[in-house]
Amino acid sequence: MVAEVLGGWLAHSLALLADAGHMLADVGALGLSLVVASLAQRPVTAERTFGLMRLEILAALVNGAALIVISLGVAVEAFHRLRTPAPVDGVLLLTIAGVGLVANAAGAAILHRGHDHSLNQRSAYLHILSDLLGSVGAVAAGVIILATGWVRVDPLISLLISLLILGSAWRLVKESTDVLLEAAPAHIALSDVHDCIASIPGVASVHDLHVWTVTSGVIAMSGHLVVQNPADNQRVLEAVQARLGTLGIGHVTVQMERDPTCE
Repeated sequence: MVAEVLGGWLAHSLALLADAGHMLADVGALGLSLVVASLAQRPVTAERTFGLMRLEILAALVNGAALIVISLGVAVEAFHRLRTPAPVDGVLLLTIAGVGLVANAAGAAILHRGHDHSLNQRSAYLHILSDLLGSVGAVAAGVIILATGWVRVDPLISLLISLLILGSAWRLVKESTDVLLEAAPAHIALSDVHDCIASIPGVASVHDLHVWTVTSGVIAMSGHLVVQNPADNQRVLEAVQARLGTLGIGHVTVQMERDPTCE
């Protein structure tokens, strides 16, 4: 990171400086992700009945927001450089960018293994991936500048990379916000959950149905079921848990009613 800062300043390369900025943000992002991952394993308490599991969602939101700010900053600077291009040392740019590319590729390969398991791990992976893209762009800019002398390619590639990172960061922020707002998971339709429960023999109707994500991999559901024969309650409850388990819903809370007057 220090080498990229010095190299970017000496070579007058926005691509290198942008990559160094991403790496600086990554240090904080990865540190935050590690701390949160540790805290999330703490046992539940009487005050925090779900423990600290949602800290990883907050960390993902912070990391996504940081990527958005960095991407917008790089885009603004790239626009200024396109209007008034500065001379760029292609040899120095290519040398330092090549070293950064190897380091970032190694980091991305390590984090790729578990990046789908949680939003927190995914946010850390996106930070490293953004650095990898930045290094690829910087290498490409160095090659083009050495071959053609066209210095505008440096801010142009920086702008394109910032737009790619912005798209990924926005999706991460949106998903984190949806979890915090207890929106239904994108891959589970509420109507499917309703029909799955309503089709169980003995269930007359279903209402006040909610499905939400507690944290990555933990989906919860609550609802009211009208079961007119109380003798069927246990059988219906077991059937509900079994059917919702096939949808990936592991935390099920239902209220049995003989008529739909309870809300």
